[in-house]
Amino acid sequence: MDVWSLSPGFNKNGGWAFSGAVQEHSGSRMNHPTSKLRRLHNPHPSPVAPCCANPPQRLRDRPLIMADDAKAKGNKAFAEGRYDDAIAHFSEAIDLASGNHVLYSNRSAAYASIKKYDAALSDARKTVDLKPDWAKGYGRLGAAYLGLGDAEQAVAAYEKGLELDPASEALKSGLADARAASARARGSPPQGASPFGKIFQGPEIWTKLTADPTTRGYLQQPDFLRMIQDIQKNPNNLNMYLSDPRMMQVIGVLLNVKMRGPMDEMATESPEPEQAKSRPEPAKEASEPEPQPEPMEVPEEEKEVKQRKAEAQKEKEAGNAAYKKKDFETAIQHYTQSMELDDSDISYITNRAAVYLEMGKYEECIQDCDKAVERGRELHSDFKMIARALTRKGTALTKLAKTSKDYEPAIETFQKALTEHRNPDTLRKLNDAERMKKELEQQEYFDPKLADEEREKGNELFKLQKYPEAVKHYTEALRRNPKDQRVYSNRAACYIKLGALPEGLKDTEKCIELDPSFSKGYTRKGAIQFLMKEYDKALETYQEGLKHDPNNQELMDGVRRCVEQINKTNRGEISPEELKERQAKAMQDPEIQSILTDPVMRQVLIDLQENPKAAQDHLKNPQVMHKIQKLVSAGIVQMK
Repeated sequence: MDVWSLSPGFNKNGGWAFSGAVQEHSGSRMNHPTSKLRRLHNPHPSPVAPCCANPPQRLRDRPLIMADDAKAKGNKAFAEGRYDDAIAHFSEAIDLASGNHVLYSNRSAAYASIKKYDAALSDARKTVDLKPDWAKGYGRLGAAYLGLGDAEQAVAAYEKGLELDPASEALKSGLADARAASARARGSPPQGASPFGKIFQGPEIWTKLTADPTTRGYLQQPDFLRMIQDIQKNPNNLNMYLSDPRMMQVIGVLLNVKMRGPMDEMATESPEPEQAKSRPEPAKEASEPEPQPEPMEVPEEEKEVKQRKAEAQKEKEAGNAAYKKKDFETAIQHYTQSMELDDSDISYITNRAAVYLEMGKYEECIQDCDKAVERGRELHSDFKMIARALTRKGTALTKLAKTSKDYEPAIETFQKALTEHRNPDTLRKLNDAERMKKELEQQEYFDPKLADEEREKGNELFKLQKYPEAVKHYTEALRRNPKDQRVYSNRAACYIKLGALPEGLKDTEKCIELDPSFSKGYTRKGAIQFLMKEYDKALETYQEGLKHDPNNQELMDGVRRCVEQINKTNRGEISPEELKERQAKAMQDPEIQSILTDPVMRQVLIDLQENPKAAQDHLKNPQVMHKIQKLVSAGIVQMK
């Protein structure tokens, strides 16, 4: 009868202690040192060509191209809310093109987003220094000052920007915020606020202006109507129109105060005689009723605009109904009519673009989206509307894409949409476009003929023992044809020669995955496991290979070598250091850990030492016997 014994360090309480290599195990994961793996090193580095004195134009332009690439990455990171990454990319671009004011402006915005206003201010100042006539730079400067709490400097910066670009809504909004902050700091109304602003609010303004004979005529003048509407939107703009004589007359009517024109006599400075003051009014005049104000008259132009807007809205609703019914031609007619009636709402254009997209008329969809973006910029439309148009354009571009290059404008369009408004649907479409571009690049690079040529070059270099160079050609062959199991096997052979066993093991596993009947995959995987002194795993690999190729001599030799090594371990013919090393590696195996932490197996191991009769009963169980054999192969259990 065979006598079973546990390797040194096993104790009956269920623990194993291998000195130096393994710490005590008590049912939990064990800690142990791991061996260091050598890294690949190319002993034949490629020579570096000397730089020429006068590089060609394409080399001189290369830093600018690299800077644009870094800028694009920074814009993408900013759009995704990864401000630290955006700062890193913009900094890289600045290193390559330090004279580009836009890069400093973008980095200033990124710093401000993470509240690093000192750094934002520094970049904003640099932006203004590089491009003093660029309004957006003063917007960055104002935002940085506002973040630092210096509202007065922020107001000055925004005002300077508005001098350069009076129509900028961003600068106007920033100026309003800065003035409000300044006012809060002083405890007074914002600078530039007019005390008369409130009198322009409410519908009664039109009644009063219509009732007065002087201001009634002003209502027929389009520029006067626009002036009043602008003040109603922003009362602080009143100061901009005080130089207009009509505005002084309007203020007088609204305040019920008679305002004198420039030619009026100064009658108020000469007091009337006492008799005139005390003379009673005629009874007839006193008894006359006061005239009632006439109904407010709405200018014809405004009436027409409102009517056209209402008709356009009805056409839009009819188009929406037709769209839901899949009656696309009718929907297009309604949306087109809406566009003709009212060109101040880009939703009509984007809706028609959506119909073209559904119909597969992608070129028409793209044209409408471009038109919507252009018109939206002119009208200062909501950013969400512009983002919607850009997203639809990007979707149409992906539908037209045939090659990986075709996806580039779509990806760029989605990124622009995200800078306008961060929408989850747009982000998902961007990710899908990038994934499709990558897949197409791989398909376009696929070429089995070139892959075979690269494999043959690798084979020649392998014969010459130039293993690093061979690895390069095998890798290129796999890029050209990633489904060739022979190349994985050959590259694994190179890794074995270079001592890069983990990399070789991955290649053999991929080789077997691609073709489970390929014998070379099993022989090389088994060889790598044998070299890693994982004899039990190597034995399993060789045996698995023999199932597919029973007469393969190389596989049979592998089985013989593994059995010999396992028996040698069982007979104690290996050094204690080697035994500890094998046991330490075995303890890393999740299957070995599972066996040793199993209470039933722990009792079996104790019985093997103390109760041979019970042990014989255990060994009749095939599952128990398999686990015992696993421990024997790993060097955990020895048979004497």
